[in-house]
Amino acid sequence: MINYLKGKVADVHKSSSSRVTLILEVNQIGYELQILPRLTQSLQPEEDVQVFTHQQVREDQIVLYGFGTSAERDLFRQLVSVSGIGAQLAIALLDTLELPDLVQAIVGGNTRVLAKTPGVGAKTAERIALELKNKLAEWRQDAGLATSVPVGVTPAIQEEVEMTLLALGYTGQEVIQALQAVSQDANMSKNTNAEDWIREAISWLSRSTQL
Repeated sequence: MINYLKGKVADVHKSSSSRVTLILEVNQIGYELQILPRLTQSLQPEEDVQVFTHQQVREDQIVLYGFGTSAERDLFRQLVSVSGIGAQLAIALLDTLELPDLVQAIVGGNTRVLAKTPGVGAKTAERIALELKNKLAEWRQDAGLATSVPVGVTPAIQEEVEMTLLALGYTGQEVIQALQAVSQDANMSKNTNAEDWIREAISWLSRSTQL
């Protein structure tokens, strides 16, 4: 399986079905990838880029999907594993909502936010929130995070923060460090809003990578 491709932007075009295709030239071979429409905003002709990929094999064709980050690609894979969610609807979800907003909506069961995506009705949003939250919980368990609770963090907040950060591409060690750091803030220890904890954890991680 191809994890990612590094190459030069040869062409980007939009089909009549609103699907956006990137032609990426890698070692004189042009790879055709379907990408998120908003990814085109960061692509320049002849620019060297790295695109994370997912390969879908069907009876009649092989399709490569391209993403700007590995976290987007990994969440795409989780989305298409939900019953009734195909590749095009998964792309629509990722394109309509910023990755942190989409993940938080799934983890928090916010079906109203999920239903902002064209083609996603109330029942589909409920199915996405239920099935994918269960998958993210298994992901968290596999990462070995659901073992101890830092002082000042409720188990419910810890679960939401850990699942969200993992889905955003942070490592288990980074998640643990962020939770421990944020929990030392006296004001945060009294805060029961999971979104505030997630925001502070991401902010701390952003600062720590700049040091």
